[in-house]
Amino acid sequence: MQPTVAVDDLRPGMFIHMEGGWLSHPFPLSSFKLQSDDQIATIRRLGLQRVRWSPEKSDAQVDPVPAATTSPGAPSSAPGPAAALNAAAQQAAARRAQLDAQRAAQRQMEAQYGEAGQTWRDATRLIGSDPAAAGAQVQALAGAIVDKMLSSQDVSIRLVPAGGERFATHLLNVTVVSLLLGRSLGLSATDLNGLGTGTLLHDIGKLDLAERVRHLEDGATAAHIAAYREHVARGLQQGQRMALPPTAMAVIAQHHEQADGQGFPLHLAGDKIHIAARIAAVVNRYDNLCNPPLRTVALTPHEAVAMLFATGRNRFDPAVLNAFIKMMGVYPAGSVVQLTDDRFALVVGVNASRPLKPRVLVHDGGTPRGEALVLDLEQHPELGIRRSLAASKLPPATLQYLDPRPRTAYYFECLDTAAAACEGGARAPAEPVAA
Repeated sequence: MQPTVAVDDLRPGMFIHMEGGWLSHPFPLSSFKLQSDDQIATIRRLGLQRVRWSPEKSDAQVDPVPAATTSPGAPSSAPGPAAALNAAAQQAAARRAQLDAQRAAQRQMEAQYGEAGQTWRDATRLIGSDPAAAGAQVQALAGAIVDKMLSSQDVSIRLVPAGGERFATHLLNVTVVSLLLGRSLGLSATDLNGLGTGTLLHDIGKLDLAERVRHLEDGATAAHIAAYREHVARGLQQGQRMALPPTAMAVIAQHHEQADGQGFPLHLAGDKIHIAARIAAVVNRYDNLCNPPLRTVALTPHEAVAMLFATGRNRFDPAVLNAFIKMMGVYPAGSVVQLTDDRFALVVGVNASRPLKPRVLVHDGGTPRGEALVLDLEQHPELGIRRSLAASKLPPATLQYLDPRPRTAYYFECLDTAAAACEGGARAPAEPVAA
């Protein structure tokens, strides 16, 4: 049996074991290494006197008291029944508060995602009748997203339920990830606004194409390929009518160009391709690998990153590609993984600056899915990810619990509470943001 330590002697670095089930404390795991004084303060509020700990797994040490130290007949120092019941109630309340906060953050992020999609749809409906107003609204939406991203030092790529049509989901995916990548590469706010406007509209020329030629599939005829490639020229015409800024026009014109000159329509290469278009090209390819029109050929996010790493060195700007892989991590949001303790989990969030320790939803048969706390692997260095796997390889009960969606959709979440601007909705202001 592990020794125990007084709660007053706890310090960061100690590996402890909490007693009881999932309702008895607010922590995602019952055994973990303390990372902060806030965690210790939470344990004190639970009313516990002592906790079990593992000195051999700890970075910090104290003189432990063995678990069984009392002699027969000696008075017990254990809390009485009333104190134990009170502690259990406090533990349940603390966990409930943490779960409520998690749900509130999820609702807020999903509401912003929905508002962004609706704003985009409202704007594009104006293209035919009032293209200038449509362009102004899309620029305003891009500016609102950029402002929220720049208001926070700590931004996470989050998995959201994919709703609505694939076209709008694709444009939002490419926009959100491109802006986070541009942010990590140090683009200015003005350049980010242009990048966001361009990615929101990079496929706008497809609206004028017949549905059968909006996508390329293996074995497409020369006529099909030529018709598909017309979406770039058509997009540029729309962009001119909408009076879009130069950076946005460059994204529309060049998002299919390749670093080796093998892209289209102008076969540009290297630095002749605008940096915003180089960013959009990588992210656009990633999303098309994860969310193709034909679901049977879709790759998992982990597989898509691996393919880009293996085959994209000549096709994409190496610096941009490396930054993308570093930001997304080996296991991007949406990946189904197995942890080092053999449990299965769904990656639901990746910190853009610390991607190796994502946040995961772990399959726990003893906890209803709606009551499960998301596990932040950054707070549990003893845990890692062993491997990624396709959803079809999961046990049936795990597949039902984790419920990985067939379409991967992304938004972003500000993690530092000081970023008040990030807490507002994603509805764009009435006036366009200069880009």
